[in-house]
Amino acid sequence: MAIDILALVDRLEGIVNQGWRIPFTMKTIIEEDQFYDIIDQLRVSIPEEVRQADELLSERDSVLAEAQDDAERIIREAQAKAERLLDEGEIAAAARAEAERIQSQAQREADAFRKEADDYALEALGELEARLSALLRQTANGLASLRRKHGEMVPEDLEEPS
Repeated sequence: MAIDILALVDRLEGIVNQGWRIPFTMKTIIEEDQFYDIIDQLRVSIPEEVRQADELLSERDSVLAEAQDDAERIIREAQAKAERLLDEGEIAAAARAEAERIQSQAQREADAFRKEADDYALEALGELEARLSALLRQTANGLASLRRKHGEMVPEDLEEPS
């Protein structure tokens, strides 16, 4: 069961909010063990999210390979049927038409499988990208906030006001 990364970021924020403020400073004392425990959980969770994305891509490839195999099998069957019927005169023309129809249908089905697999992968990867982007923004904001509280300069403080 994957731990929700955003929940871990919320817990980090909670640790900072529950810390003891040093009077007349922007510094906060926090429980170091709790902080590092959550950081360790984040390190475990992020690779899990990436592994899930890899599994989605692998599943998509598997579906595509299966669809391609099915299409090729149907085409082979149609070609074999056409070859058997080739010697039968008028039936040969019908067999070729039937083989082409089956081949066309198999190709349409394979294309539909590919499109469904691509759509599924696009949606899942888009959601993953959004979650990871949000996590990165929140992490950067949290780090900047902590640095400001500890009196450290952060990149936005280095810019001159307009």
